[in-house]
Amino acid sequence: MPAHESQDPSKSEPRYKLKIKRKMLYLKSYFRDMKCPGCYKITTVFSHAQTVALCIGCSTVLCQSTGGKARLTEGCFFRRKQH
Repeated sequence: MPAHESQDPSKSEPRYKLKIKRKMLYLKSYFRDMKCPGCYKITTVFSHAQTVALCIGCSTVLCQSTGGKARLTEGCFFRRKQH
């Protein structure tokens, strides 16, 4: 038996490999089209944006960073962007 297999047998199990594949199959982040409640222009924003997103037309704040997903401003509408 090779030396690298005897060091950590738990990582050679198929269960460990499936867990890694399952985590990598999908992402929780996405892009979304946000509609401004004032001027109704559409702006594309990342779901986990780390900065404040402003409307292109009237500079209204559309969403703010929370450390995870960006929090929408009240009155803003969005739809998930398709690939």
